[in-house]
Amino acid sequence: MVYQPPVGTKDLLPLDVAQKYWIEERLEQVFQRWGYHRIMTSTVERMDTLMAGGAIDQTTVIELQPGSEERLGLRPELTASIARTAVTRLARVTYPQRLYYNANVFRRADKGSQGGQQEFYQCGVELLGARGDLADAEILLLLADSLTALNLSDWHLILGDAGLTQSLLSPFPDEVREQVRAAIAHLDRITLESLPLPPDLQQRALRLMDLRGKPEDVLQSVSSLGLTLEQQETVNRLKSLIALLREVTQAPGQATSTLPALTLDLSLIQTFDYYTGVVFEVVSRTSTGFQVLGRGGRYDNLLSVFHPQGQGYPGIGFMWSLEALHQVLLAGGQLPEETAPSEWLIVPTTAQAVAAAFTYAQKIRASASLVRVEVHLDTASDPEQIRAVARLRRISRIAWIEADGLPEIESLN
Repeated sequence: MVYQPPVGTKDLLPLDVAQKYWIEERLEQVFQRWGYHRIMTSTVERMDTLMAGGAIDQTTVIELQPGSEERLGLRPELTASIARTAVTRLARVTYPQRLYYNANVFRRADKGSQGGQQEFYQCGVELLGARGDLADAEILLLLADSLTALNLSDWHLILGDAGLTQSLLSPFPDEVREQVRAAIAHLDRITLESLPLPPDLQQRALRLMDLRGKPEDVLQSVSSLGLTLEQQETVNRLKSLIALLREVTQAPGQATSTLPALTLDLSLIQTFDYYTGVVFEVVSRTSTGFQVLGRGGRYDNLLSVFHPQGQGYPGIGFMWSLEALHQVLLAGGQLPEETAPSEWLIVPTTAQAVAAAFTYAQKIRASASLVRVEVHLDTASDPEQIRAVARLRRISRIAWIEADGLPEIESLN
């Protein structure tokens, strides 16, 4: 019998881990420089938490022991878990809270997919207790700074507003509104044209699907739809946010990241249905098309779902798909191609020198900086064979330890 990992998961070998860590380390350094602190939540959650007040599709959750008294599942994302933690464990802290995470998530593969991926790795941030243009701008500038740290310049930001899009759908009858929403989300013009809608609503649906392009053009187009006062205020906030982003990233001598091409897309609808304000995706061009690297948005009602009295705080965040970043960075030759070698090989020349060899190795490891040190574990090996193996493993120095504990240092080119 050949043992394999469960369907939808995979093992990460040392080089895979080194490349993943290369990405994670740079992202975490950026998050910390912006004042964010790491949070770790449970991999297993109660199903009612994962449902997040009905915002997450239950079919995406991998449930543990269905039918048991306490329904548990593997988290399909981190935002709901962090919102639950903020309400129950961070009740007495000051806000805003700046949190980041680096964790695996689990989502059931689509029906009919054979061996579809079910375990994913994500790294992201949540800004809790802050609303308005400044908070939205911080998240988007932090997002740009993250990609600068990864030396990624060929990317595109797609920006929308979930609240505005939802309100623009309100004229549609209840029985077809979700179909219209789904067709717009999937850019499915054929379905929109085939829905039983009166001509004016069908024309409106097609116009909503085409609200995508240069921000100035889209904002002018949406303003011609006969907006309510609240909708016009949202449009004005989008104008202010975009202007603020451009002012910061285009300032002479600015030290922050530059913002790439920006598309305003009011047909952008995210997978999770708890977003209430700005939503966004980051995409990058690959040899096979466009790859979504990350996504996020504002969720001002989610925390209140978990509070006994319904008290909530505004929130906004984003997540990076580490698999997608890995794919793009690997194709660009930006990731390590080898695992880091050991700097030292400590070789006891006799059985009596073994204790001294381990002692000498530990002395080197105690250095203030990280030094990789291996002890050769076979005292009967031929010295030339030891040198050959050390060169093959890219080890730069050998310390031959005699019975008296004194080392003879040899450098290998």
